[in-house]
Amino acid sequence: MLEFFQEYGLFLAKAVTIVVAILIVIGGAAMATQRGRKEHDGHIEVKHLNEELDIMSDSLKESIIDKHLLKKERKEEKKREKAEAKARAKQIKKGIDVEKEHKKRVFVLDFDGDIKASEVEPLREEITSVLSLATERDEVMVRLESGGGMVHSYGLAASQLQRIKDRKIPLVVSVDRVAASGGYMMACIADRLIAAPFAVIGSIGVVAQIPNFHRLLKKNDVDVEVLTAGEHKRTLTMFGENTEKGRQKFIEDLEDTHELFKDFVSDHRPEVDIKAVANGDVWFGKRALERQLIDEISTSDEYLLNACQQADVYHINYVEKKSLQERFGISISGALDRVLLTWWDRLQKTRYFS
Repeated sequence: MLEFFQEYGLFLAKAVTIVVAILIVIGGAAMATQRGRKEHDGHIEVKHLNEELDIMSDSLKESIIDKHLLKKERKEEKKREKAEAKARAKQIKKGIDVEKEHKKRVFVLDFDGDIKASEVEPLREEITSVLSLATERDEVMVRLESGGGMVHSYGLAASQLQRIKDRKIPLVVSVDRVAASGGYMMACIADRLIAAPFAVIGSIGVVAQIPNFHRLLKKNDVDVEVLTAGEHKRTLTMFGENTEKGRQKFIEDLEDTHELFKDFVSDHRPEVDIKAVANGDVWFGKRALERQLIDEISTSDEYLLNACQQADVYHINYVEKKSLQERFGISISGALDRVLLTWWDRLQKTRYFS
């Protein structure tokens, strides 16, 4: 019986080795594929919100409106569409540039920001695609939600919105829940900034915190040496002893960043009393309107519903391609764990039933 277990264990070890080798090869191939990919490894998805609204409206009408009235309404609608198509055909025949005479278009983008403003990558792709088509007669609306985060990350995100302004394309930013700190830095760029009645707006301030374990390490006779070249290369550290001079320099850097933030808001919303609002406080939508931090109280839903009555509204979304591992729903490490657990489970059962 002992020999049986030894042979069985050797067999399982060989099987695990083969599986691991296969997974390593697959993983290597996947990594090589990832390295060989071009920078643009995703695609743009477009939804015509007018059509979606029409579908919802038609479903409701079918349940509520009298069938004869509904039939008459649809007949008139087809008649109107036919007349519009004829008018466009005449314009083309006369040599009129239909593109220049197009109906206003509203391009809707979403930004849901975390502390690192991770969505700036899809945002830049969406904006690039929109700028390839949009004109000054169109409009871009960004539904923004963010409590802020890293200065440099949100600085880049704000710069992406500035690209729209630089092209003279009207920019609307809508805040349904929160646009604070770095989120407000993005939002204030808008030509028109709207927010829900209880959306959180503001927090024009800068914060930084860092733990320090120096006393704990010193208590346990652990020395940490921080070597730098440059007086201000390291101001505060996690493990070394912080000095008052380093602490003061760190505060000066925070103050300078705050000044840049205030200047940025003042440049884009000169009507705001920056001294009164740049203290780190936040305000709900109605209070933010009183302080001119926003232009209007409205939800994004209401704004888009009205926009669909006079413009073609398109939702633009950049979808990144999934890696080979993501498409199969497994990772190499996860697969290896499962193989080892299965092997151990079977070995335990074999011992039990013997």
